[in-house]
Amino acid sequence: MEMKYSIDFHPKLFSALRNYHKERLKEDVIAGIVVGIVALPLAIAFGIASGVSPTIGLITAIIGGFMVSFFGGNSVQIGGPTGAFIVIVYNIIAQFGLHGLAIATFMAGVILVLLGIFRLGTIIKFIPYPIVVGFTAGIALTIFSTQINDFFGLGLRDIPGQFLPKWGMYFRNFGNIDFATLATSIVSLLIITLTPRISKKLPGALIAIVLVTLGSFLLGTYCPEWYNIETIGDRFGTMATDIAAPHGFTLNMATINMLLPSAFTIAVLGAIESLLSATVADGVTGSRTNSNTELIGQGIANITVPFFGGIPVTGAIARTMTNITNGGRTPVAGIVHALVLLLIFLFLMPLINYVPLACLAAVLMVVAYNMSGWRTIIGIFHAPKSDISVLIVTFLLTVIFDLTIAIEIGLMLAVVLFMQRVMENSDIKVYSEKLDVAEGTDLGGTHHEVLNVAKGVSVYEIDGPFFFGIATKFEELMRSSMAEKPKVRIIRMRKVSFIDATGLHNLEILIKASQKEGIHVVLSGVNPKVAESLHNAGIDRLIGADHICDHISKAIVMANRLAVTQA
Repeated sequence: MEMKYSIDFHPKLFSALRNYHKERLKEDVIAGIVVGIVALPLAIAFGIASGVSPTIGLITAIIGGFMVSFFGGNSVQIGGPTGAFIVIVYNIIAQFGLHGLAIATFMAGVILVLLGIFRLGTIIKFIPYPIVVGFTAGIALTIFSTQINDFFGLGLRDIPGQFLPKWGMYFRNFGNIDFATLATSIVSLLIITLTPRISKKLPGALIAIVLVTLGSFLLGTYCPEWYNIETIGDRFGTMATDIAAPHGFTLNMATINMLLPSAFTIAVLGAIESLLSATVADGVTGSRTNSNTELIGQGIANITVPFFGGIPVTGAIARTMTNITNGGRTPVAGIVHALVLLLIFLFLMPLINYVPLACLAAVLMVVAYNMSGWRTIIGIFHAPKSDISVLIVTFLLTVIFDLTIAIEIGLMLAVVLFMQRVMENSDIKVYSEKLDVAEGTDLGGTHHEVLNVAKGVSVYEIDGPFFFGIATKFEELMRSSMAEKPKVRIIRMRKVSFIDATGLHNLEILIKASQKEGIHVVLSGVNPKVAESLHNAGIDRLIGADHICDHISKAIVMANRLAVTQA
């Protein structure tokens, strides 16, 4: 039978426009304007913290935000640069420069598109929660650490990228605190944190930037002798007010091999964050995200932005929730948000030069606090020790080393711990003389059907998937029981949900070794999926199709007959 395969790519924008109406447009436009205003300070702050200019942060939010809304699989997702990428982007730029970042982002986009094409959108959601919490908390602490210099006005240059040397430099220079800068940071922090108490719809970060920038400009103009703090314009010079023409970059195998780990990290992190944001949004709106389309949309955005000098793009939970609370229900709101940022970029960019870096440091510290998820961490500390260990290891690797290593080792730890739990919950039981058919089922307490097992018949029950871990355990049990030399071995497989290549290989070795000893092997309770695997591996031909029974009672009757025959 010919298998048909289709790409699961159905952008929400096109389905939303089928029944679009004037009232919905009004709600989406209002939500898009609010989200655009909220996204402005974050795009600038994330750009600077990532080691690029505010211009790049805004360009990423404009182009990436538009692409995510146009091609994505969630109706309300808002895309753009996020705090999660600050650490990885900063490290890539430090090692490989902006050219290396462009290539890594492009490759990450290709990986995301492939994940969507091969329908892996749902699988990515199953990355263990302690890993997500661990590296998110690690990123939060790293972001916080990068803002100490600007928050306290230490005036340091060439700060080490590594966590411990960085803090070593901070401690050696805390005597150089600029109190005007510190006061500006504290005022900004108070405005950001107190604004939601007045109204949760007011963007605290933007209000802080507007008020603090205005106040700093007036103080710097009229009291320059005691108030002179560093602004965006001081550090980055006059900002461009137009989007640069697309430019290319050079790709070769050496570069691809060098940047593939970083690209993989960006892709995994982007997939996790965007799908997590989409899941939260679905819970509020009652809609349903097409995970594969969302990954393809995110991939297209990340393939595109590097040609304009942009940094990685993903779904942003805070901006997505702002969109929802202000009435946005279709991707049109996300497109409006991108257009609002474009207008600000074209006409108000010169004003960005006056924003104090201390104010942006306060914005990012609040972002770091919100990312840290300390309440969730406290909750996980009541979970099993294995989850706690994964969280701590991932957190420490993220902070002390980098996110690429943290994700790779964190995923490896999670797989090992998962296997350990499966092994702990998998068992191999041995029966002889009598066997209760209902044992281990819901009928075990009320119904009993005891079968007599003839002398020379051994029954082994595998409780759990017959993968390489349990296969090894089963092989060791077989070796230890070889001295008994039964006439028939029954392998009861009613609870075997699947069997892998190692399980099939070990089973084949057992059957061949048993046949050499003149011992019959009978399989019972084989489900259709496992039976298909046995057939494909040739086990049914090796053992004989009649030696594979669908129920233990049939297997016992056959085994007892064979044992008597060989007596």
